[in-house]
Amino acid sequence: MVEKKGKSRGLGRGLSSLMGDFNNEPVSSSVNSENQAFEKLVPVEKIYPNPNQPRKSFQEEKLIELANSIKTKGIVQPLIVRKKKGTKESFEIVAGERRWRAAQRAQIHEIPVIVKEFSDIEVLEIAIIENVQRADLNPIEEALGYKSLMDNFDHTQEGLSKEIGKSRSHIANLLRLLNLPTAVQELLISGQLTAGHARALVTCDNPLALAKQIISLGLSVRDAERLAKNVDQKKVNNKTKNKPADTMLLEADLSAALKMKVSINHEEGKEKGLISISYKSLDELDHISEILINSS
Repeated sequence: MVEKKGKSRGLGRGLSSLMGDFNNEPVSSSVNSENQAFEKLVPVEKIYPNPNQPRKSFQEEKLIELANSIKTKGIVQPLIVRKKKGTKESFEIVAGERRWRAAQRAQIHEIPVIVKEFSDIEVLEIAIIENVQRADLNPIEEALGYKSLMDNFDHTQEGLSKEIGKSRSHIANLLRLLNLPTAVQELLISGQLTAGHARALVTCDNPLALAKQIISLGLSVRDAERLAKNVDQKKVNNKTKNKPADTMLLEADLSAALKMKVSINHEEGKEKGLISISYKSLDELDHISEILINSS
């Protein structure tokens, strides 16, 4: 488990601020005492993925494309690694797992790496930043990346917006997707639903049923929004359609008198119930308070 930082130090310039500015010069075994990093060629079987990697899915066709490029041009940019705990000659990937996976498919036996010392916190932050800055993350993986940054490094949505270059609304909308049931999230991960479709389902009572309907009918995002809105309206209508006429008339009279929405829910067969008044501003709340206090 990664220990949470006490204070956010900001993402700064992103990956380069954490890993240092490494260029793509030919790999050597030289040691740089200033940043305690050195470059070398490492057997592929001595390199292990980061167990806390936020990315859980790797598209096979993309890996094959990268593997074909590696066969032709080699690995242009070295992986960033640190020494694997409890071993002498093995390493853990900090950044570049896709290149490592593609290199294996290309049957590359040695991989160029930059070895540097990183804390567990730094490894987690680098992994998250590297992934959220990529364009091919699915919406759930991206949302989990933002959540991890906020949970582990005390970042706010506004702060992340400035540091990562994504709008605050983009971050907020993706985070809302994590409120969806796991089954709906899996539809997003598999690409059967888009983030736009899923956003329309966040406030629905049965988002999975609607998600399946959206997929089966091939609905657009706008059609999905209309479908969700219609379902919500039917739910409201079902709540009110069984109210007695005199109760609904009293609601209308009270609403007109207070200039605020009044709802009465009377328990059938009993002499008790609940009355609620909706206000839209503090001035309206003060008005309600004044009426109730003066009438006592």
